[in-house]
Amino acid sequence: MTSFQKIAAPQKLTLGLVFPLESYKGSIPKMEDQEKLAMRAEELGFKALWFRDVPFNDPGFGDAGQLFDPWVYMTHIMNQTQEIALASGSIILPLRHPVHTAKSVASLQVLSKGRLILGIASGDRPVEYPAFNQDLSEKAELFRDAFFYIKALQNNFPKYQSQYYGHLDGQIDLLPKNPYNTPMLVTGYSGQSIDWIAKQADGWLYYPRNFEVLQRIMEQWEDSLAKAQVEWKPFMQSLYVDLVGEKNAQPRPIHLGFKAGTAYTLAHLKRLELYGVNHVILNLKYGSRPAAEVIEEIGENIITNL
Repeated sequence: MTSFQKIAAPQKLTLGLVFPLESYKGSIPKMEDQEKLAMRAEELGFKALWFRDVPFNDPGFGDAGQLFDPWVYMTHIMNQTQEIALASGSIILPLRHPVHTAKSVASLQVLSKGRLILGIASGDRPVEYPAFNQDLSEKAELFRDAFFYIKALQNNFPKYQSQYYGHLDGQIDLLPKNPYNTPMLVTGYSGQSIDWIAKQADGWLYYPRNFEVLQRIMEQWEDSLAKAQVEWKPFMQSLYVDLVGEKNAQPRPIHLGFKAGTAYTLAHLKRLELYGVNHVILNLKYGSRPAAEVIEEIGENIITNL
């Protein structure tokens, strides 16, 4: 079974964690004990660890991610864990040359023996675009061009005519060869239509929404998959949680999630599963308790009951 199959299957929900594995105020986390927490998360049954691509700290945005370059940090965490999926959430395609992205993907896949899942996006921090001399108004086209360039680079001595990134004429090849099928999951819309995502991507990464909105989104996703003549592709989403110590504590809203006890959290996740969500990426940034306690409690009281 591949890493992708372990985290995503029809009518089944699994859990992952996004770095930093801690709660913190402001933009910059401490990044303490991350390796130990990652190893424990794997032992407890979390199926994926997610790494963000945040080139610059934008204080106005309020979150600098895990600070380290995602490829470097994925490699570091790969060496501390055994089988848990290493997932990008998400690599900003327009701000990286497709050759460098494809080279990093192939390298990490070979070194990890196929543990990489590639979440991709067009970026949500407009202030970064000028630093890369890229035009924000063209980010949808940049994303699409990079996507197909990366796909082309999976072939031997590839050929590809790129509008933005250069041309491949079949005279050079990219090494190492990647023997694994690397799933590419589009985050949000990334400037594309839902029909394009359903046809071209291997799955969809989305954001927390209330159940009424989620139902409409899932209906649209199913319709788009039907148009693409595909029976199923995974739907995944992020979710901020502040898991409190009182098991039966009722939910209160926080940014893109809720504060609640384990009983409601489990019920919420089971309802997401019924709606067709296949994987939930938990973010602990706004937590009121130490991450180690929360990860332990989720593993022992929620994962075991999903």
